Amino acid sequence: MPKHAVRHVMTATAAAVGALALGLTATTAHATTTLDYVALGDSYSAGSGVLPVDTSNLLCLRSTANYPNVIASRTGAHLKDVTCGAAQTKHFTQAQYPGVAPQLNALGADTDLVTLTIGGNDNNTFINAILACGSAGVLSGGKGSPCKDKHGSSFDDQMDANTYPALKAALQNVRAKAPHARVAALGYPWIVPATADPSCFAKLPIATGDVSYLRGIQAHLNAVVERAAEETGAVYVDFSQASDGHDACKAAGTRWIEPLLFGHSVVPVHPNALGEKRMAEHTMSVLGLS
Repeated sequence: MPKHAVRHVMTATAAAVGALALGLTATTAHATTTLDYVALGDSYSAGSGVLPVDTSNLLCLRSTANYPNVIASRTGAHLKDVTCGAAQTKHFTQAQYPGVAPQLNALGADTDLVTLTIGGNDNNTFINAILACGSAGVLSGGKGSPCKDKHGSSFDDQMDANTYPALKAALQNVRAKAPHARVAALGYPWIVPATADPSCFAKLPIATGDVSYLRGIQAHLNAVVERAAEETGAVYVDFSQASDGHDACKAAGTRWIEPLLFGHSVVPVHPNALGEKRMAEHTMSVLGLS
C-alpha cells in the first residue's frame, strides 16, 4: 500500500477512535449528571407523622422517608428539602415559623427539578372539612349528610375564589425563581373511598351521605391544582387512579392514608410510609425518572 494511503488510513482510524472516545465521555458525563432537586410543599410532601423524623427542623414535622427523599435516593438527585407541615401557598414567599425561611428561597437558576404538594391548607380546607364532617357524623350517628346539609358549596367556593389564584401565583413564582427547572405539582391521594363503607365509621366517623361529599371536595381541590399547573407550564401528577382503593378506610398495608382514629400515625389523615413511597414511585413514572 502506498505510504500516503497508509497515512490516510491511520488518520481516519485515529479520528474514528477519537470520536468514539469523545462520544463515550459525553455519554458518561450525561449519565452521571446529578439533578439539583428542590422539594416544596405541605405535610403531604413533608411526610408528617412518618418515621424517621428529620431532626434538622422539628417545627416542620418533616420525615426523611417522605416522597422527596424516596425520589432522591432512587435517582441519585441532590435534594434540598424545605417541605413543612401545615404550609400554605403564602409560605412560599413568607416565613412560616421563626427560623423557617420562605420555601422559594431554596430555588435558583441551577435547580433542575421541583416537586410540591400544596393548597390543601389554604382556607384550612382539609382540616375544616374533615373536622366539620367528622363532628357532624358522630352527632348524627353516621346517618344522612349533615355536613353537606350545613356547609353546602362553601368549601368549593373558597377553593375557586382563593385557593386557585393563590396556587397559580405560587407556581408562577416557582417558575420565576427556577426558570430552567421541571416543576411537578402533585395532587392529593384519596382520603375517603368512592362509596360509604359502614365498617369504617369507627376509624373515619363520616356520615354515610357525606362520604361522597368529602370525596367531591377533594376532587375539586385536585382539579384546582391541575388547572393551576397546566396554566403555568408545570406537570400535574394525578393520583385519582393510582390511589383509588388505598384510602384511609382500607387495612394497614393497603391504605396510603391513615384514618382519623385508631391509625398508626401521630398525624392522622395523612400519608403513611407506604403512601409516601407510592407517591414517589408514581411521580417518578409520570416524570420518566424510573
